[in-house]
Amino acid sequence: MELTVYLAGQIHDNWRDDMKQEAKKLDLPIHFVGPMENHDRSDNIGEEIKGKQPNAIFKDEAASEINNLRTQVLLNKSDVVIALFGEKYKQWNSAMDASTAIALQKPLILIRPESLHHPLKELSNKAQVVVESPEQALQALSYIFETN
Repeated sequence: MELTVYLAGQIHDNWRDDMKQEAKKLDLPIHFVGPMENHDRSDNIGEEIKGKQPNAIFKDEAASEINNLRTQVLLNKSDVVIALFGEKYKQWNSAMDASTAIALQKPLILIRPESLHHPLKELSNKAQVVVESPEQALQALSYIFETN
């Protein structure tokens, strides 16, 4: 059995690469998917496909259409969603993806520091598992594959 895991969260650092490397070290049969990690490509994809837009708002709207298509397809195909919330970046995309996972009845693992307990309490309550680190999220996934 292999799981497809959607990694929701900010795209400004390499937390996804770290998770992928750790899952490989643990020999977990996991295929990871997620949002476009190339920030410039994500911001410009609408114009690449639909052509030059008249202003920044229309450029953002065009990019959002394509990025939302990607997210919907990959979330629907995933077995589990991991949503990372951290201290440094605004987390609107993480919240949207986590909420979508809940609406799709996809198992959700929420990663958040203790300091974000209060602002994420409702979302945390809907997740199957809430942890404080990516390592703990991988431990939870690893447990799925244990036979003894």
